[in-house]
Amino acid sequence: MDARQTTIYSTHLTKRELMIKDLLLPRLLGLFCIVFILIQQNSANAAFLEEYEDPPIRYSQAETDNVADALHLRFQSGEFAPKEWSRKRQLVEFLKELEIPQASQTLVFSKTSLQRDGIHPKRPRALYFSDDAYMGYVQGGLLELTVTDPELGLVFYAVDPRERTIKRSQDCLGCHGGPNTDYWPGVFIRSVLPDEDGEFTPSAGSKIIQHTSPMKDRWGGYYVTGKHGDGRHLGNAFYEMTSSGPEIDSETGANVTDLSQFFDASPYLRNDSDIVALMVLEHQCEMHNRLSRAMLRTRKWMAYQKSLNEALNEAGVNDTSPSGTAKMVMDSETERVVEYMLFCGEERLPFGGIEGAGDFEKAFLKSKVTDSKGRSLKDFELKRRLFEYRCSYMIYSKIFDHLSPELKSSIYNRLFEILRAQELPDKYSHLRPNERRIIQEILLETKPEIQDFLR
Repeated sequence: MDARQTTIYSTHLTKRELMIKDLLLPRLLGLFCIVFILIQQNSANAAFLEEYEDPPIRYSQAETDNVADALHLRFQSGEFAPKEWSRKRQLVEFLKELEIPQASQTLVFSKTSLQRDGIHPKRPRALYFSDDAYMGYVQGGLLELTVTDPELGLVFYAVDPRERTIKRSQDCLGCHGGPNTDYWPGVFIRSVLPDEDGEFTPSAGSKIIQHTSPMKDRWGGYYVTGKHGDGRHLGNAFYEMTSSGPEIDSETGANVTDLSQFFDASPYLRNDSDIVALMVLEHQCEMHNRLSRAMLRTRKWMAYQKSLNEALNEAGVNDTSPSGTAKMVMDSETERVVEYMLFCGEERLPFGGIEGAGDFEKAFLKSKVTDSKGRSLKDFELKRRLFEYRCSYMIYSKIFDHLSPELKSSIYNRLFEILRAQELPDKYSHLRPNERRIIQEILLETKPEIQDFLR
């Protein structure tokens, strides 16, 4: 069809067809432009920035408002003044301010931190945690702090008592915003094969440890105290080079209760690295990551949905119900959260279970939320599995409270769909009817808001 024929054809369009063309064409062009811009933006950013640096998140540029920022102001004003104290005393005071129990101490001697030069099997890095914050301590170095932020999920800080500063640390994202955390800001426990200097061999690889990990893969580069029967792990030991590559003799590090054979513990707050604390930390890190990622991804796609509706002048611009891609993202992130929250794939404990010193368990249970029958999602089991009732206590955490109403609704409804199901999907089949009933009763009594969200 030549240009003259096209002109003649166009003049024979009906008035109704012309009206449709005039109304739809600008909208279609507008939609095409928005989609094209988003694709180009994501393509350009992919080479330089992770998805969390895209608008509306802009992780590294965004303002924060959390417990670390509040403590920084008190630090600067002199109201909180640990500068003149010993480094050990400073650590104690920071943990107290952040409500992190000393009994949560775990010790890692592999050089898997930005402060690697200060880490050695004779000078391990100490980690402490609560439900909402994490602190790292290296002798003679900075304190490392990770906290929950209402807009950004997990945020990383470097604490320098000498300079009275608590500053955001973007350097942490090299490890804590890349493949180890699925390319979203997060925390993780990594098991490696270390040598006697704490160096690890990259050729042997490493594993990110969660509650799904076999014990035989856990804790390479960590000290581990406690009893675990005939189960074996990679902690408390160094690799030796064999004809088949680096290997660790897991017998040497089994059922250790005294770390004095490895290093002088006097610079530390405790002389242990409790096995129960380690297993709780491993569960919590991944649960924190999934909640943080869900928060950020759904926020991003809900913002895109709103922008598209505004550009197309669609009705319901102010409707916060997810649809299209935003709904797909919401559903996907909900399932990732719920399956981990309900301990899908949890590795069974070795025969006889595990036993720590008991101090961590007491400290951990101080913050438990109980129902009228005294039951809590923090109640330990420790013979076959970690907890008595397999629904994560992180449902009471600050990061969960910071989720959008739309995401909370999605998670609560999927959670109770599983808890009330007559026939369970295979991955949830570990939850017996009585356990699901008790979890429902605990949640409905201790989190009254759930009733407002259930459909």
